[in-house]
Amino acid sequence: MTDNNIFKGKKAAYFTLGCKLNFAETSTFAEMLEKRGVVAAAKGEQADLCLINTCSVTEVADHKCRQQIHKMVRNNPGAFVVVTGCYAQLEPERIAAIEGVDLVLGSNEKADLMQYLSDAWTEKSGADCGEGRGTIISENLHRHHSVKTKEIKSFAPSCSRGNRTRYFLKVQDGCNYYCTYCTIPYARGNSRNPSVESLVAQAREVAERGGKEIVLTGVNIGDFGQTTGETFLELVKALDKVEGIERYRISSIEPNLLTDELIEYCAGSRAFMPHFHIPLQSGSDEVLRLMHRRYDTALFRRKIELVKLLMPDAFIGVDVMVGCRGETPECFEECYEFIKSLDVQQLHVFPYSERPGTAALKIHYVVEDKEKKERSHRLLELSDLKTEAFYKGFIGREMHVLMEKAPKGRAMHGFTDNYVRVEIPAGIAKDEYDNEILKVRLSGFNSDKTALMAELLP
Repeated sequence: MTDNNIFKGKKAAYFTLGCKLNFAETSTFAEMLEKRGVVAAAKGEQADLCLINTCSVTEVADHKCRQQIHKMVRNNPGAFVVVTGCYAQLEPERIAAIEGVDLVLGSNEKADLMQYLSDAWTEKSGADCGEGRGTIISENLHRHHSVKTKEIKSFAPSCSRGNRTRYFLKVQDGCNYYCTYCTIPYARGNSRNPSVESLVAQAREVAERGGKEIVLTGVNIGDFGQTTGETFLELVKALDKVEGIERYRISSIEPNLLTDELIEYCAGSRAFMPHFHIPLQSGSDEVLRLMHRRYDTALFRRKIELVKLLMPDAFIGVDVMVGCRGETPECFEECYEFIKSLDVQQLHVFPYSERPGTAALKIHYVVEDKEKKERSHRLLELSDLKTEAFYKGFIGREMHVLMEKAPKGRAMHGFTDNYVRVEIPAGIAKDEYDNEILKVRLSGFNSDKTALMAELLP
């Protein structure tokens, strides 16, 4: 049983790499520790406890994880260091061997983080040694706990605000798809989820705290229901009825799981916003086949067209991977032209990274790093053009914006229902605007073209 007293007054430092789901989970871990008397270490202040939540989507991510672990150890001498997340699941022994690391928890174990942490902290601190209680006195433990992928069964609930206005509600974890380039199913396990009822209860708690917007997060959220036999559409309909929540956003959903019924419901719903993030990965059918994706470009185009037919002002973000094995120059040009022809507003571009143990390594055609960078650059330029053109269409329009807190003397930012970023000058920004939905008239771009300027309306 966890002894909460051993953490009272301790200071913690957190670092997260990777997806929105990781950030949501870290925020939940921080809340759990705060309830046990832990406070966040101020910038430049040494921490007693360091928690690093890792990503392993690319080789670069792995490298950044190791760098951050070394940095945390170096900047917080003597601190208890715990590492979790996808990289921790895939390489637990390697991470546990790093100097300064005490505890490594895989994807199944992080659901019981507080119990593992309490046990290991007690062991390291000599908690039963009278006056030494709670003081770190021993060498690093280098413990690691993880199970094989097929044995990952636990679900760690998470609903947290993080550093901004929006709350992030974890509705699903894991993935059954096993695309040829991806290690996430190995790191997160098979698809699983809590009940609709429990998620509705969490949304009601957010409303009671004053939250107005919730982002639904997960690994493959359209696959919701593998555990409970429910559907994602049933979840969406139930959440839409929660009083007090004015906005929901779906963080990312596979095109083949973005059903026509779901699109139609969102178009007429009370609180689900005209904003979608849909992973494409490639605009070449040949490359999609090599990736073992479960759709083709014809299906993807039809989904985009249906969204825009029912929600003309919808903002659509798209994930694209460049330079994967098998992506010949001809395939990339096909991909580029396909994306250029789509009415989408932003591209999230990722260069392909070789991942050990993935089926993609059996594909012979390899793209050089220089070529990957050139392809990424072209797609990012195309993304900027699409986003700018979309924003221009709203200049002069009256919209409602959920504002986010800004440092004193700085401009405030927020988003419209369809995810246009908006800026209010520092001279008229007020603290009381934080987490408020304000009516504005949009004007021209700000100085760096990342947002539209706004005039407040009564």
